[in-house]
Amino acid sequence: MKQLGKEKLLEVKDLKVYFEIGHDKIAKAVDGVSFSINKGETVALVGESGSGKSVTSLSIMRLIPTPPGKIVGGSIELDGQDLLSYTEKNMRKVRGEDIGMIFQEPMTSLDPVFKIENQLIESIIYHQRISKKEAKQRALELLQLVGIANPEKVLHEYPHQLSGGMRQRVMIAIAMSNNPKLLIADEPTTALDVTVQAQILKLMLKMKDSFNSSILLITHDMGVVAETADRVLVMYGGQIVEEAQVKELFLNPKHPYTAALLRTIPSLEQNTRRLPSIPGNVPPAHKFPKGCRFADRCEFAMDICRESAPALGRISDGHQVRCHLPFMKGGQEIGEETRSITGSV
Repeated sequence: MKQLGKEKLLEVKDLKVYFEIGHDKIAKAVDGVSFSINKGETVALVGESGSGKSVTSLSIMRLIPTPPGKIVGGSIELDGQDLLSYTEKNMRKVRGEDIGMIFQEPMTSLDPVFKIENQLIESIIYHQRISKKEAKQRALELLQLVGIANPEKVLHEYPHQLSGGMRQRVMIAIAMSNNPKLLIADEPTTALDVTVQAQILKLMLKMKDSFNSSILLITHDMGVVAETADRVLVMYGGQIVEEAQVKELFLNPKHPYTAALLRTIPSLEQNTRRLPSIPGNVPPAHKFPKGCRFADRCEFAMDICRESAPALGRISDGHQVRCHLPFMKGGQEIGEETRSITGSV
């Protein structure tokens, strides 16, 4: 990975996003999340479905449906500007101009009744205030840039006439059409076959470098993380449970959940007929347990894990973990229990 500057682009502090369920239940979908993204950096946000990843990304875009959801605390700053203080009119400028977003399934994001030309050109004209002729030329250039061989033809087609990979390329073109500072990609390759996945990920990184943007990549696929990210945030139960540089996280995971995710990556070196799985499920956001939210699924859980919620503690420069185990024994060398976790990855 290339050396990156430390100038912050996005800073999220103690973000809390709650949803009302019925009359008497509150789902704490995002519960005190803090992280930052530097300019030019690719940060992966990983975790199982239900861990709070997508709600975090929608909060940054200010797209949480209210009701039932609400941002109840924290701050979100982009280039030093607090997005939570912006009016909806100002946020419409931010979306597409300062922040672009690629969704998991483009068929739910692209309007099926409008041609690609209308959808791509509309975004360019709205944000750049240029003529329709200039916007069309810009649209053709973008489609060429994302690897579409016949952009003129694609402009005049509807979303259903394109393959999944082509639709995702169009989504990337729309997301990057106004040179955004930040690109949020929410599971951008989940619905695609392996070959197309690799092409899309390579394209995203190429576009990031072309436009000098940063990326927040949301995924559950640790193989994708290894190929694309500079830094990793592991999310579970609405909280960040581990944060580290990608190489450090893969070589030295400190949270049992991170280690379990890494064990699910297929290996060409091991003849494994069946990959390990993590027993149980992410607890529902309206009834998190008293202590560690992973305790009921953790093979290393102790009494303290079920009684006391761990704080996010510093392991080393840039490496933090929300777990009691690495800090046992007076903060000295971590115990054999944790070494057995990392050794099995």
